[in-house]
Amino acid sequence: MSFPATLQGFAFAAPTLDRGDALRGDAQALRDLWPDARLLVLDGEGRAAADANGDLLLLLGAQLGGGPGTAIFLGQADGQAWFALEAATVPALAAVQWIDLRRAAAEWPADVASAFAYARGMLYWHARNRYCGVCGAAVAFDRGGFVGHCAQCGNDHYPRVDPAVIVAVSDGERLLLGRQPGWAPRRWSVIAGFVEPGEAPEQTVVREVHEETGVRVQACRYLGAQPWPFPGALMLGFEALAHADQPRVDGELEEARWFTREEIGQALQRDGSEPDGVLLAPPISIARALIEHWHGNGTALTRA
Repeated sequence: MSFPATLQGFAFAAPTLDRGDALRGDAQALRDLWPDARLLVLDGEGRAAADANGDLLLLLGAQLGGGPGTAIFLGQADGQAWFALEAATVPALAAVQWIDLRRAAAEWPADVASAFAYARGMLYWHARNRYCGVCGAAVAFDRGGFVGHCAQCGNDHYPRVDPAVIVAVSDGERLLLGRQPGWAPRRWSVIAGFVEPGEAPEQTVVREVHEETGVRVQACRYLGAQPWPFPGALMLGFEALAHADQPRVDGELEEARWFTREEIGQALQRDGSEPDGVLLAPPISIARALIEHWHGNGTALTRA
């Protein structure tokens, strides 16, 4: 199933698997699927096993034998189950190389890179939630790896996703970009920040933009979302119309300023090829899609 999207072209958002929620609690069904299942094997750094050509290493459950064990059931595609598992649990794995997510996003088919991102997020959650956050006892993962159950206090723990907003802020003529300390020289991107408890994403847009840049947002509109598995955020993309305030920074950003449409167009065209040119967010990111959307369409928002 696919949905029309205002923003397109970024990684990790391709339709991938039927997640098969009904199968997660059926241990026998998962065992039956295992021999023909496709396995995504990730190392401790979250990289995927690849063959000599850099393509996803095709490993089937029958090659390992047994059953799913601690493998995480990701879902099915064309009737074939997909599981994710840690390399440490796979005996004598002779992976030719290990591919990180950013390289996979640039080189692999979009659906395979998205499945990799999904697997990485789940394995990251497992690795950091081996003990109950309530009583400290060890948890046992159930339902295909989607529930961590504590037998000592009876609490269940579920995969975590951290929602964040990312927003192309315009004053009607210019685009607001910022840069963080530690970024590559000349790198600029749109404004982003995590949603806080008790806060709607639209409220986060207003708060984060003002906190980070001092610019006052008047209106905003949701455009699309990107799972961002570094390690487990969901980036909610917005466009916003703001007052033409002079940006000021006091905290997370080291600099923020307005860019004209001509400056953004030149940066998109040259893509950092000039030694003193502006570097924008990489093409795999929703940040880049937001910048390109603004450059091509402006903003449809009007002042209140």
